[in-house]
Amino acid sequence: MGLMLVLYVVAAWWGSTGLILYLGRRPSSTFMPMLAVAGALVVLAAVLLQRSSHSASSGGVCLAFGAVLMIWGWVELSFLLGAITGPRRVACISGCRGARHLLHAVEAILYHELATIVAAGLVIALSWRAPNLTGLWTFLMLWGMRISAKLNLFLGVPNTGEIMLPPHLQYLAAFFRRRRLNLLFPVSVAMAMLLCVLLTMAAWNAPSWDFAACELTLLATLAALASFEHWMLVLPMRADAPWKLNRTAAVRAAADG
Repeated sequence: MGLMLVLYVVAAWWGSTGLILYLGRRPSSTFMPMLAVAGALVVLAAVLLQRSSHSASSGGVCLAFGAVLMIWGWVELSFLLGAITGPRRVACISGCRGARHLLHAVEAILYHELATIVAAGLVIALSWRAPNLTGLWTFLMLWGMRISAKLNLFLGVPNTGEIMLPPHLQYLAAFFRRRRLNLLFPVSVAMAMLLCVLLTMAAWNAPSWDFAACELTLLATLAALASFEHWMLVLPMRADAPWKLNRTAAVRAAADG
């Protein structure tokens, strides 16, 4: 049961991320239809989250995680398609540094961050006073992972991963800094790894595969993925390497079609 749950989380994370990256590189004429479909899925996800939040069972844990992943996917897709980004859509001029550069970086993603806050409010409202808070903890962990990654990219890491940006968002690469390391990075990794260890220990000590054990295992796996995503910022590898098979299969499918 534990292994199946870990594989479920990893597969859902890998597949959903790869799909969003692929859709972000589709022709712009497909953006509005994709957002409409994603919006319909958010409505479905809201219904599933509300129902699963009141189910303190292993099935409720898995369903709540999947529902929140759909909500999170809409937030990320709206950003990668350029629909919800920020008031600034150009790179900084040469020599822009310090507080001014930080302000420009915030302007580039401001609307997206506000949309994330709205999505967080939706998840909180649907989970309010419910026995199963897996969806809420999942959303908060994903949000924390992304904020930490963005701060590390701004402060500077060896592998900035601008290759993952679609053409219409390449201006955002101007807010990434390439350097050996920054002081925040070891703190980010240490916190993610510590969270993973604590959640794993709690899951191990929980009664055999009850609701708590399933929830803790799922969150521990997500924390491990958070640590992995941060290590990708410094490893000598392409940022999109884990999704290379996804990308190759998609290209071949398009060619065959």
